[in-house]
Amino acid sequence: MALLGTYPHTLDAKNRLTVPSRFRGLLGDQVVLAKAIEPCVGVWTPEAYDTFVEAALGQLNPLSPQARNLRRYFSANAFLTPIDGAGRVMVPAQLLEHAGVTKDVVVNGNDTCLEIWNRERWAQESERLTADVVDITAAFGLPS
Repeated sequence: MALLGTYPHTLDAKNRLTVPSRFRGLLGDQVVLAKAIEPCVGVWTPEAYDTFVEAALGQLNPLSPQARNLRRYFSANAFLTPIDGAGRVMVPAQLLEHAGVTKDVVVNGNDTCLEIWNRERWAQESERLTADVVDITAAFGLPS
């Protein structure tokens, strides 16, 4: 099932995020929190993260510098994290820094993962996406 929607949330004083309740059953007892390419934090099931990484690296020669660097990026910036009994995950400081997150966040679905965004950055990204979606779909020959 696709992870959909956009939800405003707040991190607590210990940098814990309460995972939106509608996603908890889909995610299970632990998730991978990972530095995304964009300035946000990805939240994946372990299986979905493995699939994502392998798809990203699948066509690359594993000995190439690009493949080694991407594998290093994906591995060094990902954390297997339990979801506690209250439905919270602790977000590591280096991921918060990457996303520019301090307290107020937006959790949005991105099909196979969730994303944690700084609220202001998400507002800007959402506006950009809305402005660009016609051109993006046209580039792939999709109806707008």
